[in-house]
Amino acid sequence: MIATLSLFLLLHLTTTMSNLQNPIVRGFSPDPSVCRVNDDFYLVNSSFAYFPGVPIRHSRNLSDWELIGHCLTRPSQLPLVKIPIACGIYAPTLRYHAGKFYMITTNVAGGGNFLVTATDIRGPWSEPVWIHVDSIDPSLFWDDDGTCYLTVNGASIRQAVIDPSTGKLLSELQPIWTGTGGRYPEGPHLFKRNGMYYLTVAEGGTEFGHMQTLARSAKPMGPFQPCPHNPILTHRSLVSPFQAIGHADFFDDGKGNWWAVCLGIRPKGYPETHCLGRETFLVPVKWGDDGWPVLGDSGRVPLALDLPVQRSAVQPQYIVFGSGGVPVDWSYLRNPRPQSYEPHEDFLRLKGTHVSLADIDSPTWIGCPQCWFDSEFVVNCTASTAADGEAGLSVFQNERHRAELFFQGENVCLRLTIGPLSVVTKRVPVHKNAGKLVVRTRDEHYEFAYDDGTSSVTLGSIESKYLSTEVGGGFTGVMLGAYAYAPDGDSSLDLQSVDYSGSG
Repeated sequence: MIATLSLFLLLHLTTTMSNLQNPIVRGFSPDPSVCRVNDDFYLVNSSFAYFPGVPIRHSRNLSDWELIGHCLTRPSQLPLVKIPIACGIYAPTLRYHAGKFYMITTNVAGGGNFLVTATDIRGPWSEPVWIHVDSIDPSLFWDDDGTCYLTVNGASIRQAVIDPSTGKLLSELQPIWTGTGGRYPEGPHLFKRNGMYYLTVAEGGTEFGHMQTLARSAKPMGPFQPCPHNPILTHRSLVSPFQAIGHADFFDDGKGNWWAVCLGIRPKGYPETHCLGRETFLVPVKWGDDGWPVLGDSGRVPLALDLPVQRSAVQPQYIVFGSGGVPVDWSYLRNPRPQSYEPHEDFLRLKGTHVSLADIDSPTWIGCPQCWFDSEFVVNCTASTAADGEAGLSVFQNERHRAELFFQGENVCLRLTIGPLSVVTKRVPVHKNAGKLVVRTRDEHYEFAYDDGTSSVTLGSIESKYLSTEVGGGFTGVMLGAYAYAPDGDSSLDLQSVDYSGSG
């Protein structure tokens, strides 16, 4: 019997001579934060209303980032009951101090600011330590004397001394910098270099006006002097395949080099829209004799970095589902109902409930981020559906902007949902509720097809812009997956395997 991920084929067996191409994490991976422990680098990202929360990636070369787990794996750590996709987990910060990992973040609409800890990055992670501060984007910094500082956003960036073991503030929360005048100063991080304290902040909003700014001080609480060449990183009003650059976190590699990770988007078309969500980019940092940094190409994210890569531009994944359950890099929508996911030796059964993909609730659904512009996502499955039940393939931006290719009764159907309009655009009779459900993603459209093993039929397409963040709203990207829905009676999907490959 083949375990769930035993055929997860990533083509990174030999080092190529090409440079590392940005982004370093493709698809929905916003608000990156990195910490280094000796020669190991760990990266976390926001997860919003997806479960489990805060994915953790590991690297030793800054090129290859392996997903090794999540910080938040229990409903007690991550309550996501009936919250919108745009809520949930915002902007985690990962730090390591005195033999312990700390992840601090905000569960918007789910309790506010909290931190969890672990002595092993793979867990188990603790129950939340709640921090009663009205803000988002919390960050931690330990000074050389062991004092821990909490930095958060607001009308200005604010800071206080904190006891991370209890979440209690040990000093008054004080404003320390207002930024450079851009709207929404957020994502603050305090770090120290050569005896100076640096405060880096995202400004301008996380859209096309996004930018990163910096200030420094001889003391951790300021006063802070702004960098003379702010913004230190931005692509606003720049002709570039990368846009909305910002929300950076600085780190050193232990070899005298400094780096930053940041988020960005890769929009297409005109007006520009993006479907892949905010992705993670890597930027080299050079320090001048004046003690100020220059990021990338004079404040621009480079297309490529002088780092050897061990991965191909095309990375096929062949996932066999079975007794191993749901793969580590697949997610649920909010807190799952465990009884709806039934592992069998050769397939994973998704058992539908009365909750649909249109509901702000926990439908029977699993998915992974769309990582490439040009790709093919193939779900090999068998369905059992009641007359009004559904089971099949899901392309999901949010409840109001999505597409489903599904079995229902003796038909395979395509439904497109754009805001208040939700229409089954095609029904095709089938001899059996089994076969391959296919979505082909392109820059400007998604195309849907069904293959029964002897012939293939195309059911239709939807323009990509209708599934984009600019049209659909929110902060996530398109997720590709499978689902089952049973308003009355029983409907289920036996998910045998998924083929996913692409480029761009």
